[in-house]
Amino acid sequence: MTALIVEDMPKAITVLEADLKTHCPEVNLIGTASSVVSAAKFLRQHKPDVIFLDILLGDGTGFDLLEIFPGLESRIIFVTASDEFALRAFRYAAVDYLLKPIDPEHLKTAVQRAKTQMGSTRESLSVLREAINKPDVLPTRLSLHTQERIIVAEIDQIVRCEADGNNTRFVLVSGEKIFVTKTLKQFDQLLESHGFVRVHQSHLVNFRYVRGFEKRDGGYLLLKNGDTVAVSVRKKAEVMGRLGE
Repeated sequence: MTALIVEDMPKAITVLEADLKTHCPEVNLIGTASSVVSAAKFLRQHKPDVIFLDILLGDGTGFDLLEIFPGLESRIIFVTASDEFALRAFRYAAVDYLLKPIDPEHLKTAVQRAKTQMGSTRESLSVLREAINKPDVLPTRLSLHTQERIIVAEIDQIVRCEADGNNTRFVLVSGEKIFVTKTLKQFDQLLESHGFVRVHQSHLVNFRYVRGFEKRDGGYLLLKNGDTVAVSVRKKAEVMGRLGE
């Protein structure tokens, strides 16, 4: 698998290059670039399978490079410093990223994913760019990875999420159901600020779609789309408090 590193710090390039040789020998590093311009020149002549892309470069951003090549098929793995807003943005976009200093295990995992999921998705990159450009505003979209494709969903159109083993089923207002290969726990904290409540070990509900609470049979929520969702005993007080509000 061929690779390009785009990074404006020489030391960071040296470290990542050494890490790839040690931990990911299957990766063939065919070039490095320290700016948008030099990376663009390289990509006009070469088509690496994967690009390790820093977001902030001396003459622009990694997004500027992606704008120059809208049809780029390389898998993008972003490399970034630890920043609260940036990390939140990556979680919403479901785009691969590595934190500096890079953990070898995370590097190996990202490379393995790149092998099985070649090509970047413009929709996910759009969600990422929107979230990073507006760090003080909650993202309105969420990238959902299924086994076949990546779907970008409007968060306010998600009625509920249901755990299915280590996977999650999303139910939308339209009635569409999206089966995502990630655990419910990975979406719990992300969607909490959007009015979602974990009412059960297996259920995360968007409270804007709650119609009422039925007390019989242990207690369950009635949703506006006609679904019913069980409420666990330990979550009942929190749910009743939310309904009271």
